[in-house]
Amino acid sequence: MRRSIHRALAVLALSFATVCQARPGPGDIPPDYLGHARDGHDLRVSDLHGKVVIVTFWASWCGYCRKELPVLAALQKLKGTRDLQVIGVNHDDDYDKYKDLSRRWKDLDILLTYDPPDGRIGKPYKIDSLPFMVMIGRDGRIAQVFTGYDEDMLDTIMSDVDDLLAQPAPTAPANATASPPSS
Repeated sequence: MRRSIHRALAVLALSFATVCQARPGPGDIPPDYLGHARDGHDLRVSDLHGKVVIVTFWASWCGYCRKELPVLAALQKLKGTRDLQVIGVNHDDDYDKYKDLSRRWKDLDILLTYDPPDGRIGKPYKIDSLPFMVMIGRDGRIAQVFTGYDEDMLDTIMSDVDDLLAQPAPTAPANATASPPSS
């Protein structure tokens, strides 16, 4: 009996610790998985190392989100994909709504993904309002998190993107470029 009580308390404590974990913030390594791109391939933060990555969570019912995506697409087009990648994750919509908007926005120069109802992509970020944006630096760490913002934050957001793009890309470790020893 005592052992089962201890086991139950341990499970409860672990569950409580998981629920109470803080939202990832500046300096943290972000969750890796970002969903499936429209062309079907998996998107992962780790595959974009060396680029500045903007991950914005949006929904069809979020008016500012729908204004923001074309602005971010224009930024993506202006800066190119060599140093910047914008990813729009549809959050809190049904899949048909996402597919409809994805078709309408087929010409946007950003990658769009869908967060399934289980919240696999958004849940680790503890999203409590939209829009919700995570900026990831070239080093693969979270640089900024913006939540519940509007047009008033646009200058700050663009300034932060420019600051991140101005940082040098990480260099490959010396042993990664070295020739194998000769025998």
